[in-house]
Amino acid sequence: MATCPLGCAPAVRLCQKLNRLKTLDDDMMATSLKRCLSTLDLTLLGVGGMVGSGLYVLTGTVAKDTAGPAVIISFLFAGFASLLAAFCYAEFGARIPKTGSAYMFTYVSVGEIWAFLIGWNVILENMIGGAAVARAWSGYLDSIFNHAIQNFTETHIMQWNVPFLAHYPDLLAAGIIVAASFFISFGVQVSSYLNHIFSTISMAVIIFILVFGFILAEPANWSPEQGGFAPYGISGILAGSATCFYAFVGFDVIASSSEEAKNPQKAVPLATAISLALATTAYILVSTVLTLIVPWRTLDPNSALADAFFRRGYSWAGIIVAVGSICAMNTVLLANLFSLPRIVYAMAEDGLFFSFFSRVNSITKVPINAILVFGILMATMALIFDLEALVQFLSIGTLLAYTFVAASIIVLRFQPEKSSSKGTASTSPNPNAEPSPIPAESHTINEDSEEMKQYESFSDKLQLVERQKQKERRGVGQLKAFWEPYLDRLLGDCEPGEVVAFSVMTLIVSSASLCAVLEFGNKQLQLPLWSFTMLIVIFSLAFVISLALIWAHEPQRNNKTFQVPLVPLTPGLSILVNVFLMLKLSYLTWIRFTVWIAIGLFVYFGYGIWHSKEGIRELQPKDMAARYVVLPSGSLVETVQSVQPDGEVDATAQHISASAAEESAAQR
Repeated sequence: MATCPLGCAPAVRLCQKLNRLKTLDDDMMATSLKRCLSTLDLTLLGVGGMVGSGLYVLTGTVAKDTAGPAVIISFLFAGFASLLAAFCYAEFGARIPKTGSAYMFTYVSVGEIWAFLIGWNVILENMIGGAAVARAWSGYLDSIFNHAIQNFTETHIMQWNVPFLAHYPDLLAAGIIVAASFFISFGVQVSSYLNHIFSTISMAVIIFILVFGFILAEPANWSPEQGGFAPYGISGILAGSATCFYAFVGFDVIASSSEEAKNPQKAVPLATAISLALATTAYILVSTVLTLIVPWRTLDPNSALADAFFRRGYSWAGIIVAVGSICAMNTVLLANLFSLPRIVYAMAEDGLFFSFFSRVNSITKVPINAILVFGILMATMALIFDLEALVQFLSIGTLLAYTFVAASIIVLRFQPEKSSSKGTASTSPNPNAEPSPIPAESHTINEDSEEMKQYESFSDKLQLVERQKQKERRGVGQLKAFWEPYLDRLLGDCEPGEVVAFSVMTLIVSSASLCAVLEFGNKQLQLPLWSFTMLIVIFSLAFVISLALIWAHEPQRNNKTFQVPLVPLTPGLSILVNVFLMLKLSYLTWIRFTVWIAIGLFVYFGYGIWHSKEGIRELQPKDMAARYVVLPSGSLVETVQSVQPDGEVDATAQHISASAAEESAAQR
């Protein structure tokens, strides 16, 4: 076996540390948090996270500036794209019912450094999202009172003129965040009750908008005289879909809450599907009503729904809509404040973030320190930053998390389960696990032309024996029997899951390259037509071939929990959509992303890598390892020994050799 030069050994050990995977407990339901959330609770959390200010503001903005009445189709496309990502979150949430959402899913399947960076970005996304919603909430309420709050603050308190900062401190926005953090710290049931109240009011207002709006609808507003149904064409519909996609990013709060769900295996997938269906239906129907009440060209982007009823002469209806808008924003704010401290708690519990945030209150069973500290940080952001400055930094962390979760689904599905040190099958999928010091086939003893093989575990022995008896039966991560005659010569020497991992990497690279050519090829790069076409064909083929290679391998078959359908196609399309949307973000967002990543790497290498519980577990003494031996007669012998460093005498091997010799002599 090839050995690494002495000089590269530290680099190899560093890479192993960066890519080590989280080992999950045998009891997946064990938690220091309180499992009390039902399917209804999770569904309302998901609806509250998605149906917020976007319903009352985003619909009017996209309809007027981007798609016209065809915003309906834009929301339909966006809902479908969100469904691809939601499927991946639902499978992980049911299979690994632990808090942390995308961070946890990446940690158990891709690696530690990637999980930390995903969690680090999701933390900032939640902080910015919550602060932006609070600023929008404050601005909406202030507009109802004819900007009296803003005028009083600027006149009697203070104002400043600093780039990227608001013109005045928004005390109302900061106050609502502090108040919400205070209520959330009382426990998950209090948070759920508040969310039930605000979600019920919001849904009642939506029903009122639909019923009264269809009564006032005028089909002439979609007529050619008003510009028609799709005045901006297919390009406007697709551009609108990219914007509308961000209206659905709140569904990951369901996966973040899986550790507090009573029955996460059933509740998480069901709540995800129901909440996404309700949110998509609400967005489509409200967009239909909005563009039928008044001509789409005359919509007010800041308060489209309320303004539409005011202009039709129903000012009282506009007030009802305003109340519903404030309640909807409250649900989004609660969703952000609910999921943010739990991601921080999960990272701190794993040792990658400061342990201060892993403390759970013994009475309320919530991470109280994370709630209060990050609630204050979020309130500070809402106090001083301008809404537009906050919004332009949104989304890149969420899209990156979606991409890694989709890739993790593929890796997990085609990765064979490893054996733990105790001889039992581990529940942690571990595609990058280091091989045991005891090789799977450590030595061969030839006696009377019969071969004796030694295996690491009983499952490995059974798999190899069955392979000899029934060639058509394949293990997870191996080539399917149908493709073996065609691809075995090329891929037969690869370890199970190795080709899939390489194909996933190729899938991400080809997706990024294809989207970059589509986005920048004609305008910024000004590529000739032949070059543009050739690059599109090359990267498209790489994408399709990667999917085909993954599909040619045997997947895991788990009927106990929800599984994403049509793997690898579903997560592959999700990766493509997410990468495309990431490349459409502004350069300022990428600058913020780079700076925040640099800060995160400083935190990880300064603290996380040294306090990681997985790193501490690696330093602990190894347990006893069970080894199974097939003797020449076909009988099975089990031996137990401590895992030994390389180079030491293997006493068990000598014992097995003697046993084999005795059995062979007896047969003669």
